[in-house]
Amino acid sequence: MQLCAWLTVATTVSIIAVLLLETVIPLPGHPAFFQEVSPLRFFTEWEWAPTASGDDKRYGILPLAAGTLMVTVIAAMIGLPVGLLSAIYLSEYASPLTRSILKPALELLAGIPTVVFGYCGLVFLTPLVLQPLFRNLFGIDVSRFNALSGGIMVGIMIIPLVSSLSEDVLRAVPRSLREAGYALGSTRFDVSARIVVPAALSGVLASFLIALSRAIGETMIVAMCVGNRAVATLNPLSEMQTMTAFIVNLMSGEVSAGSLEERSLYAVALMLFLSTLAMNLASQMVLQRYREVYH
Repeated sequence: MQLCAWLTVATTVSIIAVLLLETVIPLPGHPAFFQEVSPLRFFTEWEWAPTASGDDKRYGILPLAAGTLMVTVIAAMIGLPVGLLSAIYLSEYASPLTRSILKPALELLAGIPTVVFGYCGLVFLTPLVLQPLFRNLFGIDVSRFNALSGGIMVGIMIIPLVSSLSEDVLRAVPRSLREAGYALGSTRFDVSARIVVPAALSGVLASFLIALSRAIGETMIVAMCVGNRAVATLNPLSEMQTMTAFIVNLMSGEVSAGSLEERSLYAVALMLFLSTLAMNLASQMVLQRYREVYH
């Protein structure tokens, strides 16, 4: 067991070492990415075109970050409230029979491969729902690849994660707190909203942050639904590109090994790693800050 534990640590350290060696720490005959591309340009420029020809190459990460943020925000607007409300229903309202049916169904939804979500967004959600809806109601054309469909499908994907984690922490709240609320004349809604959810706030917020980390790192859905056009825009109906989608597209293309274009992949991967690491650290801080211990 100790060997397995150290194996996970060694794997994480190895990933970090590879990312740093390709981006920050130079080796003899193998310059790092940030030796050839200024970090100031990387973090401040609004153009991303590493595979362009000649002087047209651009290495500004902001368009990819904007696409990732857009998809994550849309996913959060769908997945977090639906997941939390589902958890409250399963914990406080559903009968044992209903819960025995819905709980496995949600867990089954979590087991669906993400490529299936991406395919549904590409061939069903965009052409059959979003495009007719916006065209008929608002006269707006929706691109076949757009951030809205990707965000919706990612939001649906994280619903089981939020619901399962939140439902577990809600059911862990002592029944004596519920009974005290009912003894004071509170309704079931009052007990759920004003007693149970605040008592389990740390676990609920942690589930939110874990789900957002999952949304940031999602690959297949955004690669299939959002597109490959690295632009920074506030229009969710247009084509965009996320950090994970860029990594997929670059790996599937023809890029010379050891070239600056290939090392840009590691720079984006490092940004993605730091983003998810920050979310995980934030979830740990939330747990420590709002954690309630009941005896």
